[in-house]
Amino acid sequence: MARAFAKIGFTPNVLDVQTQQGSAGSYAKFLSAEAEPGDRMGPMEAAFVQARDGFYQATVSETGWPYVQFRGGPVGFLKVLDAQTLAYADYRGNRQYLSVGNLRGDDRIALILMDYPNQRRLKVWGRAKTVDLKDDPELVDQLFDDGYRARPERAVVISIEALDWNCPQHIPRRLTLAELEPHLDTLRDEINRLQRENEALRTKLQDGA
Repeated sequence: MARAFAKIGFTPNVLDVQTQQGSAGSYAKFLSAEAEPGDRMGPMEAAFVQARDGFYQATVSETGWPYVQFRGGPVGFLKVLDAQTLAYADYRGNRQYLSVGNLRGDDRIALILMDYPNQRRLKVWGRAKTVDLKDDPELVDQLFDDGYRARPERAVVISIEALDWNCPQHIPRRLTLAELEPHLDTLRDEINRLQRENEALRTKLQDGA
Protein backbone atom coordinates (compact mmCIF):
# COMPACT_ATOMS: atom_id res chain seq x y z
CA MET A 1 0.00 0.00 0.00
CA ALA A 2 1.15 3.55 -0.74
CA ARG A 3 0.53 7.01 0.72
CA ALA A 4 -1.76 8.26 -2.07
CA PHE A 5 -4.11 5.31 -1.64
CA ALA A 6 -4.14 5.63 2.16
CA LYS A 7 -4.84 9.38 2.00
CA ILE A 8 -7.90 8.79 -0.15
CA GLY A 9 -9.14 5.60 1.46
CA PHE A 10 -8.48 6.22 5.14
CA THR A 11 -11.31 8.64 5.86
CA PRO A 12 -12.15 9.62 9.46
CA ASN A 13 -14.78 6.88 9.66
CA VAL A 14 -12.34 4.30 8.32
CA LEU A 15 -9.68 5.41 10.79
CA ASP A 16 -12.21 5.12 13.63
CA VAL A 17 -13.01 1.54 12.65
CA GLN A 18 -9.32 0.70 12.35
CA THR A 19 -8.79 2.04 15.86
CA GLN A 20 -11.72 0.03 17.20
CA GLN A 21 -10.52 -3.13 15.49
CA GLY A 22 -6.89 -2.69 16.50
CA SER A 23 -5.36 -2.27 13.02
CA ALA A 24 -4.71 1.50 13.07
CA GLY A 25 -1.12 1.11 14.24
CA SER A 26 -0.12 -1.18 11.40
CA TYR A 27 -1.56 1.18 8.77
CA ALA A 28 -0.34 4.50 10.22
CA LYS A 29 3.02 4.22 8.43
CA PHE A 30 1.29 4.50 5.05
CA LEU A 31 0.14 8.02 5.91
CA SER A 32 3.64 9.22 6.79
CA ALA A 33 5.67 11.52 4.54
CA GLU A 34 8.24 8.75 4.09
CA ALA A 35 5.74 6.31 2.60
CA GLU A 36 5.91 5.42 -1.10
CA PRO A 37 3.77 7.97 -3.02
CA GLY A 38 1.96 5.37 -5.15
CA ASP A 39 0.39 7.84 -7.55
CA ARG A 40 2.02 6.71 -10.80
CA MET A 41 2.65 3.52 -12.71
CA GLY A 42 5.98 1.81 -13.01
CA PRO A 43 6.90 -0.84 -15.61
CA MET A 44 5.17 -3.62 -13.63
CA GLU A 45 1.88 -1.74 -13.36
CA ALA A 46 1.98 -0.67 -17.01
CA ALA A 47 2.59 -4.23 -18.18
CA PHE A 48 -0.22 -5.50 -15.98
CA VAL A 49 -2.69 -2.95 -17.36
CA GLN A 50 -1.75 -3.68 -20.97
CA ALA A 51 -2.29 -7.42 -20.48
CA ARG A 52 -5.90 -7.09 -19.33
CA ASP A 53 -9.02 -7.69 -21.44
CA GLY A 54 -11.40 -6.10 -18.96
CA PHE A 55 -11.80 -4.32 -15.65
CA TYR A 56 -14.44 -3.23 -13.13
CA GLN A 57 -15.23 0.49 -13.07
CA ALA A 58 -17.09 2.54 -10.46
CA THR A 59 -18.50 6.06 -10.76
CA VAL A 60 -20.77 8.09 -8.46
CA SER A 61 -24.12 9.71 -9.31
CA GLU A 62 -25.56 13.01 -8.07
CA THR A 63 -27.56 11.04 -5.50
CA GLY A 64 -24.40 9.52 -4.05
CA TRP A 65 -25.09 6.01 -5.33
CA PRO A 66 -22.09 4.18 -6.80
CA TYR A 67 -22.47 2.55 -10.21
CA VAL A 68 -20.18 -0.39 -10.97
CA GLN A 69 -19.87 -2.01 -14.37
CA PHE A 70 -17.54 -4.39 -16.16
CA ARG A 71 -15.73 -2.95 -19.18
CA GLY A 72 -14.37 -5.52 -21.64
CA GLY A 73 -12.55 -5.50 -24.96
CA PRO A 74 -9.50 -6.87 -26.73
CA VAL A 75 -6.36 -7.39 -24.65
CA GLY A 76 -4.72 -4.03 -24.09
CA PHE A 77 -7.75 -1.87 -24.91
CA LEU A 78 -7.07 0.08 -21.70
CA LYS A 79 -4.10 2.14 -22.87
CA VAL A 80 -1.20 3.52 -20.85
CA LEU A 81 -0.57 7.03 -22.16
CA ASP A 82 2.02 7.90 -19.52
CA ALA A 83 2.87 7.06 -15.90
CA GLN A 84 -0.18 8.90 -14.57
CA THR A 85 -2.68 8.57 -17.43
CA LEU A 86 -4.88 5.73 -18.66
CA ALA A 87 -7.40 5.92 -21.48
CA TYR A 88 -9.77 3.75 -23.46
CA ALA A 89 -12.19 4.05 -26.35
CA ASP A 90 -15.78 3.96 -25.10
CA TYR A 91 -17.88 1.88 -27.49
CA ARG A 92 -21.59 2.11 -28.17
CA GLY A 93 -23.53 -0.24 -25.89
CA ASN A 94 -27.06 -0.22 -24.48
CA ARG A 95 -27.11 3.61 -24.63
CA GLN A 96 -28.04 4.11 -20.97
CA TYR A 97 -24.91 6.28 -20.47
CA LEU A 98 -24.86 5.88 -16.69
CA SER A 99 -21.08 6.14 -16.35
CA VAL A 100 -20.83 8.99 -18.85
CA GLY A 101 -23.59 10.89 -17.08
CA ASN A 102 -22.08 10.27 -13.65
CA LEU A 103 -18.71 11.61 -14.79
CA ARG A 104 -20.31 14.87 -15.90
CA GLY A 105 -21.27 15.58 -12.30
CA ASP A 106 -18.38 13.92 -10.46
CA ASP A 107 -15.11 13.07 -12.22
CA ARG A 108 -13.96 10.58 -9.57
CA ILE A 109 -13.53 7.03 -10.84
CA ALA A 110 -12.24 3.74 -9.44
CA LEU A 111 -11.00 0.70 -11.34
CA ILE A 112 -10.20 -2.84 -10.25
CA LEU A 113 -8.09 -4.85 -12.69
CA MET A 114 -8.08 -8.61 -12.13
CA ASP A 115 -5.64 -11.36 -13.07
CA TYR A 116 -7.58 -14.40 -11.88
CA PRO A 117 -5.15 -17.13 -13.02
CA ASN A 118 -2.29 -15.57 -11.03
CA GLN A 119 -4.49 -14.20 -8.22
CA ARG A 120 -3.39 -10.59 -8.68
CA ARG A 121 -5.46 -7.42 -8.37
CA LEU A 122 -4.62 -3.78 -9.02
CA LYS A 123 -6.80 -0.95 -7.73
CA VAL A 124 -6.78 2.48 -9.37
CA TRP A 125 -8.35 5.70 -8.16
CA GLY A 126 -8.41 8.67 -10.48
CA ARG A 127 -10.29 11.48 -12.13
CA ALA A 128 -11.78 10.95 -15.56
CA LYS A 129 -12.87 13.11 -18.44
CA THR A 130 -14.83 12.04 -21.50
CA VAL A 131 -13.88 13.29 -24.95
CA ASP A 132 -16.50 12.92 -27.70
CA LEU A 133 -15.47 11.51 -31.06
CA LYS A 134 -16.47 14.72 -32.86
CA ASP A 135 -14.31 16.84 -30.53
CA ASP A 136 -11.08 14.84 -30.89
CA PRO A 137 -11.31 12.10 -33.55
CA GLU A 138 -7.53 11.62 -33.52
CA LEU A 139 -7.50 10.72 -29.81
CA VAL A 140 -10.38 8.27 -30.18
CA ASP A 141 -8.71 6.73 -33.24
CA GLN A 142 -5.49 6.35 -31.26
CA LEU A 143 -7.38 4.32 -28.64
CA PHE A 144 -9.46 2.27 -31.10
CA ASP A 145 -8.26 -1.30 -31.65
CA ASP A 146 -8.18 -2.24 -35.34
CA GLY A 147 -10.31 -5.27 -36.07
CA TYR A 148 -12.52 -4.89 -33.00
CA ARG A 149 -16.14 -4.97 -34.12
CA ALA A 150 -17.54 -2.08 -32.14
CA ARG A 151 -18.31 1.56 -32.76
CA PRO A 152 -16.36 4.06 -30.61
CA GLU A 153 -18.30 7.10 -29.41
CA ARG A 154 -15.79 8.81 -27.15
CA ALA A 155 -12.57 8.48 -25.22
CA VAL A 156 -12.35 8.16 -21.45
CA VAL A 157 -9.09 9.63 -20.13
CA ILE A 158 -8.16 8.88 -16.51
CA SER A 159 -5.63 10.86 -14.48
CA ILE A 160 -4.34 8.54 -11.77
CA GLU A 161 -4.57 9.71 -8.16
CA ALA A 162 -3.60 6.44 -6.43
CA LEU A 163 -2.65 2.83 -7.14
CA ASP A 164 -2.59 -0.21 -4.90
CA TRP A 165 -1.73 -3.86 -5.37
CA ASN A 166 -4.34 -5.66 -3.32
CA CYS A 167 -3.89 -8.75 -1.18
CA PRO A 168 -4.30 -11.97 -3.26
CA GLN A 169 -6.16 -13.70 -0.43
CA HIS A 170 -9.65 -14.90 -1.42
CA ILE A 171 -9.14 -14.27 -5.16
CA PRO A 172 -10.52 -17.36 -6.96
CA ARG A 173 -8.41 -18.84 -9.74
CA ARG A 174 -10.29 -18.64 -13.06
CA LEU A 175 -9.20 -18.97 -16.66
CA THR A 176 -10.74 -17.67 -19.86
CA LEU A 177 -11.02 -19.93 -22.89
CA ALA A 178 -7.92 -18.28 -24.36
CA GLU A 179 -5.99 -18.90 -21.13
CA LEU A 180 -7.20 -22.52 -21.09
CA GLU A 181 -6.09 -23.25 -24.65
CA PRO A 182 -2.47 -24.23 -23.85
CA HIS A 183 -3.74 -26.71 -21.25
CA LEU A 184 -6.48 -27.98 -23.56
CA ASP A 185 -3.93 -28.58 -26.31
CA THR A 186 -2.01 -30.88 -23.97
CA LEU A 187 -5.19 -32.78 -23.14
CA ARG A 188 -6.16 -33.03 -26.81
CA ASP A 189 -2.74 -34.46 -27.67
CA GLU A 190 -3.07 -37.03 -24.90
CA ILE A 191 -6.60 -37.99 -26.00
CA ASN A 192 -5.42 -38.38 -29.61
CA ARG A 193 -2.50 -40.55 -28.47
CA LEU A 194 -4.80 -42.78 -26.45
CA GLN A 195 -7.26 -43.05 -29.33
CA ARG A 196 -4.48 -44.14 -31.68
CA GLU A 197 -3.26 -46.62 -29.11
CA ASN A 198 -6.78 -48.05 -28.64
CA GLU A 199 -7.26 -48.31 -32.39
CA ALA A 200 -3.96 -50.17 -32.73
CA LEU A 201 -4.94 -52.59 -29.95
CA ARG A 202 -8.38 -53.10 -31.50
CA THR A 203 -6.80 -53.90 -34.86
CA LYS A 204 -4.33 -56.29 -33.26
CA LEU A 205 -7.14 -58.16 -31.47
CA GLN A 206 -9.20 -58.40 -34.65
CA ASP A 207 -6.20 -59.73 -36.59
CA GLY A 208 -5.58 -62.29 -33.86
CA ALA A 209 -9.18 -63.46 -34.01
